[in-house]
Amino acid sequence: MNFLAHIYLSGENDLIKIGNFMADGIRGKQFEHFPEDVQKGILLHRFIDTYTDSHDIFRTSTKRLHDRYHHYAGVIVDIVYDHFLAKNWEKYSDEKLELFVKRFYHSLHDNYEILTERTQGLMPYMIERNWLVSYRTTEGIQHILTQMDRRSKNISQMQFAVEELTEFYDEFEKEFTLFFEEMRAQAKQKLLTL
Repeated sequence: MNFLAHIYLSGENDLIKIGNFMADGIRGKQFEHFPEDVQKGILLHRFIDTYTDSHDIFRTSTKRLHDRYHHYAGVIVDIVYDHFLAKNWEKYSDEKLELFVKRFYHSLHDNYEILTERTQGLMPYMIERNWLVSYRTTEGIQHILTQMDRRSKNISQMQFAVEELTEFYDEFEKEFTLFFEEMRAQAKQKLLTL
């Protein structure tokens, strides 16, 4: 699961959303100095990642990419799954995607002082290019994958993964749909225990 799914799975609490969103850059117990709800978001993020990486459906999706992209296959599928969430947003939310995303960007601005430096640095690019809404199209996914490939000095070759997305589009979408129903239920249950 990538940014959009992590934010969506956080429920309605803005601080939990923020914690879940920025958790990748926070190691070990470094999260303990954040406000309690941000900590919950970070712990939720770790739960979602662990659940996702070990799930048979997610592994089926990554196997399709493994020969070409090796350990980057999971990263690619995270982004591909966000595409299907954005594309089918109305199945999962009564709120328009654009409004959901706009509210999240506002909450980042409103809570800027508690964001990690990494998140503060990422924010302007994410908002300017409206990444979360851009996930809806394959062109948007292509742009994100190309940016990520550049960060890996083009070692990952992720910029080419839209080829597999296009070729196996229906398979990826079916896998996402089945997986995400389970993930939603698991995340909702986990939130109750945090």
